[in-house]
Amino acid sequence: MVDLDKIIEKLRKFELPTEQELVELCEKAKEILDKLDNVAVLGCPITVCGDIHGQFEDLLELFQVGGEVPETNYVFLGDLVDRGYNCIETFVLLLTLKVKYPDHITILRGNHESRLTNQIYGFYHECQRKYGGVNVWKMFTEIFDLLQIAAVIDNKVFCVHGGISPDINLIDEINNLDRKQEIPRKGPMTDLLWSDPDSDVETFSISERGMGYVFGEKDVDKFNHLNNLELIARAHQLVQEGYHFLFHEKLVTVWSVPNYCYRAGNVASIMEFDEHMNRSFKIFEAVPDNKRITPVKKQIPEYFL
Repeated sequence: MVDLDKIIEKLRKFELPTEQELVELCEKAKEILDKLDNVAVLGCPITVCGDIHGQFEDLLELFQVGGEVPETNYVFLGDLVDRGYNCIETFVLLLTLKVKYPDHITILRGNHESRLTNQIYGFYHECQRKYGGVNVWKMFTEIFDLLQIAAVIDNKVFCVHGGISPDINLIDEINNLDRKQEIPRKGPMTDLLWSDPDSDVETFSISERGMGYVFGEKDVDKFNHLNNLELIARAHQLVQEGYHFLFHEKLVTVWSVPNYCYRAGNVASIMEFDEHMNRSFKIFEAVPDNKRITPVKKQIPEYFL
């Protein structure tokens, strides 16, 4: 039986769990995640977090600012891995918390929780480097395939990594998608994880990312109206000030990686809803370089950009 407290203790000491511990953790996580619907139904109070991207020390700072699980309930909007130096520690801590407190933390899938993407942007190579092979990476990618792809808070706030899709009108339709697979090259699941809002477009247009769409205020108005929503909360794009509203506060981008890639100079935020659905933000800065366990290298590989 996996000792969850032992794994958490190791991670907070910046020690890696053994491969056998990860095998047992992933098996337990599969049992929990496999039973979940594509869309998580959540209530308040809850805290919404954007991208983390493997900046483990900054994730620990986030918990200092927002509170520890289970005293605080969280929904993470994906992109836990890639680009940062400690993607394994980041993902394993959140996964362990999910197994220990399944009703207090929700982890959504981002576009980087994908084999094709994280073989390029760092996670695959980190697994090879720290565990001497690809077994751990393969286990994690099987978990990625089981992560939920959206959430709704009190029937009023729709949470997703990227955005909306021209092929999805109603949230209930998301539950009909086959999420238990590698992210496809196209289709509604891809759109939810890859798309971006854009105040300069009228309606869904091809994205320069090569995946998903850019969408405009009319699209947001239609989706929110059909689903009786007040707000779409998403991540996926760097925001220097930590969060950014669009379309008369009908959509917000939440960004939770301070000093992204150890060079962007941005602050990060988390969005809190109290028990009455009142909304507020907490802003936090990156852990100083001289207090990081993992030293920030002067030369950062291009894939960290």
